[in-house]
Amino acid sequence: MIQPADAQARRAIKPVICYPVETLPAPDMPLYQAARESLTKQGEVLVPAREARCFSVPAGCFFRISSIEGPQVGDLNLFNAHDLSERFYSGKTRALHGTHITTGQRMWSSFPHLRPMATITHDTLGWYGIDAFGGSVHDVIGTRCDPYTHALLSGGGQYHHCCHSNLTRSLADHLGVSRRKAEPHVHDVLNVFMCTGFTRDTGQYFMKASPVRPGDYLEFFAEIELLGNLSACPGGDCSSEHSSDTAACYPLLVEVFAPEAATLTHWNPPVANQYDRTHGI
Repeated sequence: MIQPADAQARRAIKPVICYPVETLPAPDMPLYQAARESLTKQGEVLVPAREARCFSVPAGCFFRISSIEGPQVGDLNLFNAHDLSERFYSGKTRALHGTHITTGQRMWSSFPHLRPMATITHDTLGWYGIDAFGGSVHDVIGTRCDPYTHALLSGGGQYHHCCHSNLTRSLADHLGVSRRKAEPHVHDVLNVFMCTGFTRDTGQYFMKASPVRPGDYLEFFAEIELLGNLSACPGGDCSSEHSSDTAACYPLLVEVFAPEAATLTHWNPPVANQYDRTHGI
């Protein structure tokens, strides 16, 4: 391949941030931190290894995903509990916050709503940062392990205990509908605890052993009433495979906490996006 004479000059052009976030509505972290001091546990859901479970979180409450027995990653879907068409939008979350999210950043919902669904209030893996390989934790770049890609890469193999199928079964059971009816609602995930990045030479998505250990957790504030769906990935800590019958896998614990009402006196749920949806003439 012949390079143009000005190839180096073209490569040397400085990048421009697509979405400067200086005007992005910022979460009131001091308010959330004060509310965290008065939490009372309301309930919990244990997500079995290699399976998924749904859970509900009232607006204004906190939920926490914890490693309890061994290093384990999870694939998280979020929905507006009253409207499943409003769901987590990983692509826009990535565009606003970056490839991985942590304390003070948010999970944003799909068009036409585009509002905060949940704000991360505490991350025990926040120390990890970005490693020498370009890896970090809690990514919004991976889509979820799924049977379709497996069939494509294996020449037609059928494998059902991947996160997409886990989330499909869990949502179908929760809604009381068929799996085929539930499946279109399953969407790109927040990869909780997963350590991922892109290779420097080929730009390929990679994973490596998660740094998560029992006792680590990722905590969120529910900005709207939420239906969550979490899969304990069959890849375990994703050190070798993300769909596996042999990887060491462990359950994940989801806990829901309510703060004292007085601590949220100055908080209001976010309204839907203000674009008028006319889309021009």
